[in-house]
Amino acid sequence: MKAVFFDIDGTLWDRHSVIPESTTESIHKLQKNGNLAFINTGRTRAFVRRRNLLDIGFDGICCGCGTMLELNGKAEYYYKIPEELAVYTVETIRKFGFKPVLEGRYNLYMDDDEFEGDMFGTKLKDELGSDLLTINGNWGKWEISKMSCSTPQPQTDVKGAQEIIGRYYSFMTNSKEYVELVPTGHNKATVMDKVCEKFGIDNKDTIAFGDGSNDLEMLRHAGIGIAMGDGCDEAKEAADMITTGQKEDGIKNALEKLDLI
Repeated sequence: MKAVFFDIDGTLWDRHSVIPESTTESIHKLQKNGNLAFINTGRTRAFVRRRNLLDIGFDGICCGCGTMLELNGKAEYYYKIPEELAVYTVETIRKFGFKPVLEGRYNLYMDDDEFEGDMFGTKLKDELGSDLLTINGNWGKWEISKMSCSTPQPQTDVKGAQEIIGRYYSFMTNSKEYVELVPTGHNKATVMDKVCEKFGIDNKDTIAFGDGSNDLEMLRHAGIGIAMGDGCDEAKEAADMITTGQKEDGIKNALEKLDLI
């Protein structure tokens, strides 16, 4: 039995949240053949909600860059950033020009004035509706496990903030204008270990699919790490295998090559 982990954005679906039919069919075949399939995403649970994704029927959801594991609809593991640290973090990063989105398992928090006209902010509003709360309006009462931040250049000093709070967080950068703050000791690989322990699976029997910078630990840690053909260079370097692009049946092609479907 293999445990196979799938990133969401750029791996399972594209920027428009479209999942190839071949991907859905391949995951079902994978499970029918006696293997387990898990989401492993940087999104926190509050932002994993689209039916076309959840209706695939995954065996579990690893989310928030390793800060939560959900099995059978219940949290098997969850790390919450302590309130005092969360407040200190928001106050600190704002001084350095960060525009934060605070991410939890039930809600996300964002202040409109920091994301006015921003496509990401608009997407959050459209998808989360009333589950998107304000930071300032709920000051210090946030239930969160990580943060995603807009870091517009040149006014944002990422290194300056990292010098102060870097011991508390890993700074994961997808670009100069976007940073994820993930609590120290958590990433997509650490939650894989929790899954393996729960199901009695050896790490050599794990497979991971990813495309971005927050997938690097997962790709390196898995028995077989697979980068999407249209993924970033760092992901390809970290992987054991490179498949075709997300829209080019990348997941199906890799699973067939590994004789899993």
